[in-house]
Amino acid sequence: MGFFERLIGCVCLTAALGAVEPAPARVVTEYYAKDYSYLFGMQGFSDALLKMHFQLYQGYVKSTNQLISRLKDLESQDKEQTPDYGALKRRLSWEFDGMRLHELYFENLGGKDPLEKSSELYQKILKDFGSYEAWKKSFIATGMMRGIGWTILYRDKQSGRLFNVWIEEHDTGNPVGADPLLVMDAFEHAYITQFGLDKAKYIAVFFDNIAWDKVTQRYAAYSGPAAPAP
Repeated sequence: MGFFERLIGCVCLTAALGAVEPAPARVVTEYYAKDYSYLFGMQGFSDALLKMHFQLYQGYVKSTNQLISRLKDLESQDKEQTPDYGALKRRLSWEFDGMRLHELYFENLGGKDPLEKSSELYQKILKDFGSYEAWKKSFIATGMMRGIGWTILYRDKQSGRLFNVWIEEHDTGNPVGADPLLVMDAFEHAYITQFGLDKAKYIAVFFDNIAWDKVTQRYAAYSGPAAPAP
């Protein structure tokens, strides 16, 4: 589904939330939207695009809290077997993953320096892809695929291997047991209001602004001894 279909889905979610009786007295706030305003002024990205994107992310945080609150309310009434409970339970992973993936995306933006060739991550890219250029070509080709979704460089926990993945839905296609290192939003909302249909330009600007220090920190945090293969 595209951007406008997603908007319709959000309206349906709001209707579903409002349809459950009785309404909770308040929403239990378990998650808070992080402040990424430090990214304003980032070269190549307009502040208007970023502001819109932050607002969309904040919507995921709000919806995640609403869903958790409403599910708790239904559970307190022993209504776990109702259609309302099932519908909201299925929606939770979409909203939660949408929240988390946007946080990973924003947090690996705002950099200016290239990935250091002496870093463990760079050397691992050389080992698994043959060259940095080959990895970058693969990542860009993944991002240029038709449709909406995410392009993510993952590290497999068991083997330690790196691979680029296309995730069409927030909650569908995430490889089990793999850690996200570099996350790029490839939904239309991430670029279309500034770059139109020029997705390649958006990806080029994304690469100009990768916070490689953050990505290498993730790699270091994830890169304990690889678990033995089963």
